[in-house]
Amino acid sequence: MRSHQLPYYNSPSSDDNEKDKSKRLKPYPHSHSSFPSRRFLLLFSSFSLLLSIFSISYAVSASRRPTKTFTVYRCGRAEDTLRTHRANSAGFDAAARPKVVGLVGVHTGFGSADRRAVLRSTWFPSDPDGLVRLEHATGLAFRFVIGRTKDPQKMSELQKEADVYHDFLFIDVDEDHTKLPQKTLAFFKAAFDLFDADFYVKADDDIYLRPDRLATLLAKDRAHRMTYIGCMKKGPVITDPKMQWYESKGDLIGSEYFLHAYGPIYALSSDVVAALAAAKNDSLRMFSNEDVTIGSWMLSMNVNHEDNKGICDPTCTAASIAVWTIPRCSGKCNLAEKIKALHNNTMCSKTPTLPAEEDEEE
Repeated sequence: MRSHQLPYYNSPSSDDNEKDKSKRLKPYPHSHSSFPSRRFLLLFSSFSLLLSIFSISYAVSASRRPTKTFTVYRCGRAEDTLRTHRANSAGFDAAARPKVVGLVGVHTGFGSADRRAVLRSTWFPSDPDGLVRLEHATGLAFRFVIGRTKDPQKMSELQKEADVYHDFLFIDVDEDHTKLPQKTLAFFKAAFDLFDADFYVKADDDIYLRPDRLATLLAKDRAHRMTYIGCMKKGPVITDPKMQWYESKGDLIGSEYFLHAYGPIYALSSDVVAALAAAKNDSLRMFSNEDVTIGSWMLSMNVNHEDNKGICDPTCTAASIAVWTIPRCSGKCNLAEKIKALHNNTMCSKTPTLPAEEDEEE
């Protein structure tokens, strides 16, 4: 029977069969050499995919990361009354954290209205415009710092004063003379949250200050980012409860205090205050005296103690920055009259910012 073949099929000869067989037995020339290439391509593609996933995850994480790398543990709500006043009257951005050379917090109390009044009549600006002008001229922002009380009458009187002068920094802490370390810590936390300052200055309301000279001091170039400026001292630890400056935790200190600044005025650089602001509440030891407490915190940090006697002068000189009235009064003179007398002294209020010999040298 004749077989049927497809039109395009040719019956191979025996020689052709042998040749075809030998060809089939030979491996395909590209079969083995292409396998490593495909495996490499597969590995490279997998690696690229993983790298892309990692890059996208990192980008998303970075976009969600907060701009600040620290956490401020606040002692409660704080208010800058000048900023609130300007926001209500001129559309000022009350949420801004203004950049200044220094924030000077003049610590005061509910029974110190007369002290604030005399300071406003001498070196401390007496109105909001004056505060702004002084800040623009010196780079220093000035505020009276005060806490709270449960006495509604005192709070009402304080609010009336604030509504007139707008020069307070209210902090959420009990205003108690026996808790000055707690108030000071609350001040630094609030100040760091509200102001971007190179230095944060704590001052008392019984000093006569030259803002221009303080600004010059703070604006100096320094090799140390962690700086503690003050009138430094040491001395015996007071362990007698009947004596002034008694230290209830004196056994933790020893017989002599470590080097620390006097309390009426001192300054901490931004990096130092950032560390205090990031400290959790109740994580820092409190001693009886505020200046000792701050000094103990400075010992735990790598700070440079910068001693400057110009901020603790007993009298006005051509280089004095702050004059203390308490050491000379000792409770026996009228503090307001003393500050007025200093202001009326030409050496205190009218002399140039820098002594003549320093001007010549520069």
